[in-house]
Amino acid sequence: MEVQPKESRLEEFIENPKKSMWKLSLPMMFGMSVQAIYMLVDTAFIGKWVGGTALAGLGYVFPYFFILMGITFGLGSGATTVIAQYIGSKDKQNADNAAEHTVLLGILIGVTIIIFGFLYGKRMIGMQGADEETVQVALDYFYIMTGGSIFMVLSVFFRSILSGEGDMMFPMKVLGVGTVLNIILDPIFIYYYQIAGAAMATVISQALVTVVFIYALFFKEHSYVTFKLKDFKYNFGIIKEIFRLGIPASLSMIIMSMGILLFNRILGSSDAVAAYQTAGRIEHLFFLPIISIATSLVTLVGMFYGAKRIDLVKLMVKYGLTRSVSISFSFSILFYFFSGSLMPLFTNSDEISRLAVLYFKIMAFAYPFITIGMTSTRIMQGLGYAYPMFILTLFRVVIIAASLAWYFVMVLGKPVHYAFVGTLISCILTSFVSITWLRSIIRKSFQPVLETG
Repeated sequence: MEVQPKESRLEEFIENPKKSMWKLSLPMMFGMSVQAIYMLVDTAFIGKWVGGTALAGLGYVFPYFFILMGITFGLGSGATTVIAQYIGSKDKQNADNAAEHTVLLGILIGVTIIIFGFLYGKRMIGMQGADEETVQVALDYFYIMTGGSIFMVLSVFFRSILSGEGDMMFPMKVLGVGTVLNIILDPIFIYYYQIAGAAMATVISQALVTVVFIYALFFKEHSYVTFKLKDFKYNFGIIKEIFRLGIPASLSMIIMSMGILLFNRILGSSDAVAAYQTAGRIEHLFFLPIISIATSLVTLVGMFYGAKRIDLVKLMVKYGLTRSVSISFSFSILFYFFSGSLMPLFTNSDEISRLAVLYFKIMAFAYPFITIGMTSTRIMQGLGYAYPMFILTLFRVVIIAASLAWYFVMVLGKPVHYAFVGTLISCILTSFVSITWLRSIIRKSFQPVLETG
């Protein structure tokens, strides 16, 4: 079936690629911002109302849900790339089929996570060295979140499908409504059920988001891709391609989770873990413009490469990188000079605040380098090269950052904030590797297209 330009966003993106990047990234950024603000509100309520033990409990739970999100977002980004490339080559039938396979994959992953979480949850929390009280508090949150994890998986996959066709606005609205509901429910449930209440509010809101996506895509046919499940035919090639592009991205986030586990172990005290995790949540909010631009480049680069518009791919590589790095410099200045004013909003503990401020003052120098690495690996994914993301993350998080943190703190006996110095060094080194690798892949990828185009 031939794709009509009015149905697909390909021609619109080709006509004005720079504007298209902002049209894709800004709605995504605002939608994710609402969600990130919720996470910060959640953290503030727990830190202020429930206490430091609950805040540390979140810190011990977070690595495992980061693994869950890593698998989900990684495979989702693989689906985004596959769908974008099919649309770029005007193959709607396979774009539809890829979307249907993505939903099936989401259901299977969600069920697997629930089973695994209930079987091994306590063991996974305890292995990080938390005391018994903190483990019990963490499990109150963990089991409820695990039970509702299928809603999170499906909502991410639906958003990935829509991202593949270039629709960022509708997911932003749906996720925004779900997050606002979460923020409203949070104080009520936390007041009555402590940390478990935060998990209940999250699961309820994610369930609502999933129901809205199902209604809009399956019954109202809101999207460009269509779902005709009665005609569904399993295609191993599509699943293989989603995994080929998505597994390295998933492994990258799993490696990051393992790095967080190692850091929790190295940092040792509950105060240090609480500071590290709370600072990370604050940092995430301000990194959303960078994440949004990098994610939009997966869609644009995938479509332009599928359409054999190499000139536009080159244009967006340069434009996306320069804008992202410029934004990151402003965040570096903000965190270096004003982090001391932020932390009292999230905790009453002077020690947690002190350690978090030290984290920000060190990591402020890393943000431009993190941006280069993140954006470069996403561009490579859009070109169909997903393994650089995994390899560079392994190199940065485990081989350099965790090793240096262990050496500084455990071997040399330096204060815990020296662990963050190891992260800074790793970000600088991997940024240079990533930009060099991107240049090499661009030369390699463009030559056969130029020869056949």
